[in-house]
Amino acid sequence: MAKPLNPAGIRAPFGRYSHGIAIARPERMVFCSGQLGVGSDEHVPDTVAEQAEVCFRNIAAILAEAGLGLADVVRLDAFVTRREHMQDYMAVRDRFIGDPPPASTLVIVSGFTRPEFLVEVEATAVGAPS
Repeated sequence: MAKPLNPAGIRAPFGRYSHGIAIARPERMVFCSGQLGVGSDEHVPDTVAEQAEVCFRNIAAILAEAGLGLADVVRLDAFVTRREHMQDYMAVRDRFIGDPPPASTLVIVSGFTRPEFLVEVEATAVGAPS
C-alpha cells in the first residue's frame, strides 16, 4: 500500500527514512498526537532511549485501538531536546519501524512542558478499512 519515494535526482536520505510515501487509496488514516516518554504509572525514564521506547509502545497501542500496527506508519515527526539524543532515538525508532521506512522529520527543541521529558513522537498511519 505504501510506496517509498526517493528520487534519484536528489540527495539520498540522511538516515533510515523515505523522502516521501505515496498511498494509492487511503482508506483509513490515524493521526497520533505527540507521545511523551511517560508511562501509564506516571513514571518518566531517565534516558532518551527509554523514553522513546515508551513513545513507540504508546503509538503501537493507539494504532491497535484502530486495528492498525506500526507497519502501517507512513510518517513520523520526532522532537528531542539535545543533538546528542538523536542517535539513541533513531536506534529505538529503527527497532520499532519496519520497511519501507516512513517519511520522517527529527527536530531539536529547547524543551517540553516538563523538564524531564527528552523526546516526543507523532505518527500518521494508513490502513485498509476495518
